[in-house]
Amino acid sequence: MTTRQLILPKRPGPIGVFDSGYGGLTILHAIRQELPQYDYLYLGDNARAPYGTRSFDVVYEFTRQAVIRLFEMGCHLVILGCNTASAKALRSIQQNDLPKLDAQRRVLGIIRPTAEIVGSLTHSRHIGIFATEGTIKSQSYDLEIHKFAPDVKVSGVACPFWVPLVEYNEAESPGADYFVKKRIDQLMALDPLIDTVILGCTHYPLLLPKIRSHMPEGIHIVAQGRYVAKSLADYLQRHRDIEQRCTRGGQVNYLTTENPDKFSEQAQTFLHEPVSVDTVTLG
Repeated sequence: MTTRQLILPKRPGPIGVFDSGYGGLTILHAIRQELPQYDYLYLGDNARAPYGTRSFDVVYEFTRQAVIRLFEMGCHLVILGCNTASAKALRSIQQNDLPKLDAQRRVLGIIRPTAEIVGSLTHSRHIGIFATEGTIKSQSYDLEIHKFAPDVKVSGVACPFWVPLVEYNEAESPGADYFVKKRIDQLMALDPLIDTVILGCTHYPLLLPKIRSHMPEGIHIVAQGRYVAKSLADYLQRHRDIEQRCTRGGQVNYLTTENPDKFSEQAQTFLHEPVSVDTVTLG
């Protein structure tokens, strides 16, 4: 695949956050709480969501298009606030595309920050993962966790109905209990020694009340947002050259590939505040 020649802005710009849909808003929210001083540009590829069941090649191409668009709009640093994109596209973009596009720009994922710390949270050395089918099949969490904690046993369960529950505002409905309990029971049947569970999809924190109510007592539930935010703060502290290319105005703008009114309505579920959004085309 050839990369078209681009003229990218050199002046400082916002930090980009990309997701296939709305879930990355939970990551953006956590980052803004930790680092409110920076400007952010959020891009949701809602028209082509979900990514969870798509092939590696398709996810890579869609994610690559979004990263290029965020670069064109002034971002020097882009966070893939999507587990599927982090699992299926991040490494290819870092290794194959960045050297051709601009070797000074950076793209980071959200799997590694959680993988780095989870070994310090488990006492039994048995960890569970709830995620989309694509993330589970990629085994990205298993591979990353074993880099830092090779002795840990990792078991994963795909939760195909959890994202629709959130996006159709059914996360707190009685009907959600069945789907949440079913996957928790499935995970614990795989490994009853699990004492720490990672929510490996950015939608899942909105199901936390249901998850906690059905999870066996004493199990630590790990939502990614706070760890991604802490990791980003550390990254910017250690990479001053990148930090200096991130503007500081405390502003955030939103882009979607779908209907902006629909995005604004859905975004309030994740952010609890009204947002203004513009439409963008990818591809």
